[in-house]
Amino acid sequence: MGPRLVAPGKIRVATALGPAFVAAIAYLDPGNFATNFAGGASTGYRLVWVVVLANLVAMPIQYLAAKLGIVTGRSLPQLCREKMPRRARGFMWGQAEIVAMATDLAEFVGAAIGLNLLFDMPLPIAAGVTVVLAFAVLAFQRRGHRPFELAVGSMLALICAGFLYMTLRIPPSTTDVLNGLVPSFEGSETLLLAVGIIGATVMPHAIYLHSGLMSSRTARCQGKDPKRLLHCARIDITIAMGIAGLINLSMLAIAAKIFHHGPGTPAIGLDEVHHRLAEGIGGSVALAFAAALLASGISSSSVGTAAGQIIMDGFLNLRVPIWLRRAITMTPAVILLVSGIDPTKALVVSQVALSFGIPFALGALLWLTSRRSIMGAHVNTPAMTTAMAVIVAALSGLNIMLLAQQLASWTGH
Repeated sequence: MGPRLVAPGKIRVATALGPAFVAAIAYLDPGNFATNFAGGASTGYRLVWVVVLANLVAMPIQYLAAKLGIVTGRSLPQLCREKMPRRARGFMWGQAEIVAMATDLAEFVGAAIGLNLLFDMPLPIAAGVTVVLAFAVLAFQRRGHRPFELAVGSMLALICAGFLYMTLRIPPSTTDVLNGLVPSFEGSETLLLAVGIIGATVMPHAIYLHSGLMSSRTARCQGKDPKRLLHCARIDITIAMGIAGLINLSMLAIAAKIFHHGPGTPAIGLDEVHHRLAEGIGGSVALAFAAALLASGISSSSVGTAAGQIIMDGFLNLRVPIWLRRAITMTPAVILLVSGIDPTKALVVSQVALSFGIPFALGALLWLTSRRSIMGAHVNTPAMTTAMAVIVAALSGLNIMLLAQQLASWTGH
């Protein structure tokens, strides 16, 4: 069965922008804060190349997700349900739900930490407030895709403004940033942080989400030219992912300049980042950091819930009330917040867990977009297929290396 293409027509670029900005929030969630600041504090500028590479790789990945939705009018989970054997799609759904819960953990905890830093609110209470705020953003979906995109875009603008101010107050070393572009590792802790950064940047649920956003938009754009929609998607992704990449780089560079004091410098938690910014730089910088973290947690929590709906609806053809799904996915975060476990360490570990879901989402995306029976004239070129296969293999290899190191440390070898 061939692809379901929309008929030719015209569409304005300005009205087509938005879905990539929603997906970009996944690249700026509290997990990014935790891994980038921890990486910059403990390794200096050494992992600049990881941040840059992860964000560059994210652009073609998100484009393939958008292309799949535009050309087929289906989300990635929907096509997996239609094209995969029952056991395979069952496995895909299971790991996607685990990824969604790990994502929700990072976002939920991050927003609670932001409220705690801004208002000295106890973490359990901050968790409840986060639920209310996330639902407030999600409520915009009932008014259509555009209000939701604008609400999330406003949060992205707040994050961007916060880090622009912080970067102007704490300008990084250009020479050290350039030196950090040279790939290098130093010890298992560096590898753990690198995989965490990748997991926090190339996020599986953003792939599912973007394909779903574009498939629903395509359904509303009957009469529009797929080539024009694809062109708009490329512009949308380039701008949104470019902004996300610069903010991620700013996080790591700020931490490297202020908190790194040579080999052996320990990683730093988000609460300590806030405290030391207030003491060493000024209250306004600390306020910008906390406000950006809160905006990140609220917006990414809403986006994560939307992605979870796309995952469940696509794989199972089942929709559940948002409040019920939110209650299920927030349970691990609430348990963590009331148990006294270090929330920043939990954030980093959650991002490592996310990196293990990347090969499955990417593998399915590559498999579907490389089939002419599904994509028609918009099937991947051999060069794109080869490049994406290398990316999947590289990310899988990093995960295997990390797992081997962790097993060795647990067994004492």
